[in-house]
Amino acid sequence: MPVRSSVRTRSRGGAVLLRLARIVLAIAPLAVLPAPGWAQPAAPVPVPFPEALQRAATELFGKAAITGDRIELVIDPLIDAASGAQSAATRAMQQRLVEIVRTSYPRFVVQPFTPEVLARNPVVLVGTFTAISLAGNESPPDAFRICLSLADLGSRSVVAKGVARATPDDVDVTPTPYFRDAPVWAKDQATDAYVKTCQGTPMGGRLDPAYVDRLPANALIQDGIAEYEAQRFREALAFYRTARKLPGGDQHRVRVGTYLANAKLGRRDDAVDAFGDLVDYGLSTEQLSVRLLFRPGSTQFIDNPQTTEPYPMWLSQIATRVRQKNACLEIVGHTSRTGPPALNERLSVLRAQFIMDLLLSGMPDGRSRMIASGRGFRDNLVGTGRDDASDALDRRVEFKVIGC
Repeated sequence: MPVRSSVRTRSRGGAVLLRLARIVLAIAPLAVLPAPGWAQPAAPVPVPFPEALQRAATELFGKAAITGDRIELVIDPLIDAASGAQSAATRAMQQRLVEIVRTSYPRFVVQPFTPEVLARNPVVLVGTFTAISLAGNESPPDAFRICLSLADLGSRSVVAKGVARATPDDVDVTPTPYFRDAPVWAKDQATDAYVKTCQGTPMGGRLDPAYVDRLPANALIQDGIAEYEAQRFREALAFYRTARKLPGGDQHRVRVGTYLANAKLGRRDDAVDAFGDLVDYGLSTEQLSVRLLFRPGSTQFIDNPQTTEPYPMWLSQIATRVRQKNACLEIVGHTSRTGPPALNERLSVLRAQFIMDLLLSGMPDGRSRMIASGRGFRDNLVGTGRDDASDALDRRVEFKVIGC
């Protein structure tokens, strides 16, 4: 009798559990439904570029969580978040922001971006401009996302944010001369820290020390960029050399600037050494992206001797440094978005094979340590498909260090 009672009890308990489980399953779909009248916030609707920038600026300065009648403000030059480059668009944004501050928000006093001003713990404006696809897939970019943040060095926190989306009409994303001339691309730690400060740090969040610690060096690097673009190459070189000695100054942009300035000054041996330094840095991070420009639809370089003149030296240095490190490489070709995907896929492979053959002419024993592949336009950084200076970075060749 006790045994039967125990069995019945367990049976009833199991029935109760089964019933509860059915109830939970029945109401689970309802639990995720929104309350009546609730709607998920819609993404910002893209508006013309000037209006979008005005919206982001109004949100940024109008709601800044910082007190004071006179707040020193410096602008760490705005960048394209995908490439890390400054462009005609980001420069125009910066100029317009200065005008907005002076006319509408006079308590913010714009100061030069220098180590001396940074030592007084001002507020630093950072901003990114990023091409996006509104469909959220692999469609061509059809809008730009503007992100602005105010980083207060006194409190080491983000005190304001402003975001907006702009339509692509009349937006010039052509890189400025320094970034257009850069032979090698890398999104280094300094760029990542900048983007994180703008896009990844919430309102009231603590600033990334990796960004703050590099600010004095970043100011000198920007001076070097400005001098280079003003064709004062000796002065540019001096700024790069000084920046490299500072904490956080050993950056990819310094290496690029050192190469460019020496090349412009006709210092061939110094330029070769500087390019070799760029290659070593890229190989140490296991990824080296070199801007090698081809004729449209071809595996031959463009017909511009001024552009292609240094290519043999670049490839020679890559071959030499790879051989010295006994490294193995995957050579990856990329194309812009123009043209059918299948054609671009094949073209990117053929371009990678062409570059591999050029490298092997200088290191015939390296055939077993190289492979060629292509990505078509799947890894575009710009993605406009304009096939001009604005998307030259999409037509690049990558050298990835792989296991032998």
